[in-house]
Amino acid sequence: MDAAHHPDHPPKRPVEPPRPAPGKPVEVRGRLRMSLTNRRAANWGLESAPWAPSKARGHVIDQLHSWGFREADDTAGNVAELLVSRAVNDGGRRVSLHLADQDRQALIVVLSHRAGLAVTDERLLPAVAALGATSCGAETAQDSRRLWAVLDL
Repeated sequence: MDAAHHPDHPPKRPVEPPRPAPGKPVEVRGRLRMSLTNRRAANWGLESAPWAPSKARGHVIDQLHSWGFREADDTAGNVAELLVSRAVNDGGRRVSLHLADQDRQALIVVLSHRAGLAVTDERLLPAVAALGATSCGAETAQDSRRLWAVLDL
C-alpha cells in the first residue's frame, strides 16, 4: 500500500495560493463596485450636467412602469431628481443611478464619483423624507458620495 493512502497517515494539505515573496509588491484589487442581488435592478451612467436630474427622473419612472409599478411616479421621480441634482452639485464628471425593487419597495441609489467630498448637507435627508421616502441616507467615502432612498410602491 502506498504511504499517501495509508490510514495511519494524515491527508495531504489542500493547495494554498502562492504567498507573495518578501520585498515584492502585493497586488491590490480595484475599488469595489456596488452590487444589488436577489432583486430586479437597473442602472444608468449619467454625465454630471444640468440636464442629468430630469434624465434620471425619466429613467426611474420608465423602469418602474416596465416592472408594473405606476402609482409612485411623482415620489420616485422627485426623489431621483433631488438625489441626482445633489450628486451633480458635487462637481464630478459623472453620476451613477441605480434602481432596484423588492417587496413593493424601490431603492434609488446615486453615486457622485468625486473624491475628497465633505459630509453631506444636513438639509438633504429631511428634504428626501419630505418627498415621501420611507428611509434615506448619505455616505461619504474617499472616492465618492452615495445617496440613497427607499420608497413604498
